[in-house]
Amino acid sequence: MIVLDTHAWIWWVGNPKKLSQAARRSIADAREIAVAASSCWEIAMLVEKDRLELDRDVLVWIRQALALPKVIFAPLSPEIAVAAARLGDEFPGDPADRMIVATALDRKSTLVTKDRRLRSFQAVTTVW
Repeated sequence: MIVLDTHAWIWWVGNPKKLSQAARRSIADAREIAVAASSCWEIAMLVEKDRLELDRDVLVWIRQALALPKVIFAPLSPEIAVAAARLGDEFPGDPADRMIVATALDRKSTLVTKDRRLRSFQAVTTVW
């Protein structure tokens, strides 16, 4: 299993050429592709703030993207919420990043991300 960061999910669904070769390979080889609940929220917020344009309604896009083969929805469990809060002050990301990283840690999975800040956080295994 792998976990996709929000941008990796958007690119995989809409423009996979934006992904690195290693990211595309990891996605292709994964038995399951987890998407954190916070990524759904983050995409909806980006659309609402006109920072992301989709070719269909955001809820339709999210539902269709979650229905792709191998994709599983990773809900925000109490364990993930607490783990996100406990990542420490040195964690380089925002709250959505915390929840995505905590999801990857909870599922003992590699995180697919281009975000250098997250890739520098040594508690989580990443690929790009």
